[in-house]
Amino acid sequence: MNVYLQLFIEFFQIGLFAVGGGPATIPFLMDLPSRHDWYEVADVTNMLAVSESTPGPIGINMATYAGYNAAGFLGGITATLSLVLPSLIVIILIAKILDSFSKNEYVKSAFGTIRPAVTGLIATAVWGIFRTALFTGEDGAFRFPIVLVAVCAVYAVLMNLEKLKKLHPAFWILCGAVMGVVFKL
Repeated sequence: MNVYLQLFIEFFQIGLFAVGGGPATIPFLMDLPSRHDWYEVADVTNMLAVSESTPGPIGINMATYAGYNAAGFLGGITATLSLVLPSLIVIILIAKILDSFSKNEYVKSAFGTIRPAVTGLIATAVWGIFRTALFTGEDGAFRFPIVLVAVCAVYAVLMNLEKLKKLHPAFWILCGAVMGVVFKL
């Protein structure tokens, strides 16, 4: 099958079922390497880092990265458009009949049950990223020295101090990037 068609199908499905936005796409993206050789599971952490560091929605940035990695520029565009298409279709359909649905008890109930499912998807994504970032291999060997874990803990504490909470998020992203470069050396 043509790689562009495969990209379209895979990312259309991700866009259709990843309810909850960008973070909800992460479990799907972590599953793709088991079916395609477009990237490795470990690359998801790099995709997430790039997606979080660049403007725009995480899911779209990650789809663009994965598509580009699989089939170059056109692959990136195919994956991105495929991810967005289901949402676009649903939004257009819902916009036409939004008023009649907004007060419907069944719709309210459906959204009430979707929220915990989305929370579960996001929790799965967080666990997958944590596991991939800190552990490697089937033996579960620790990848980073304990010093890095300590630095992460200090970083988290600093971010929650009242005086430092007022700093712009870009400052924290820049600090994280600098720390990543320092630990890579």
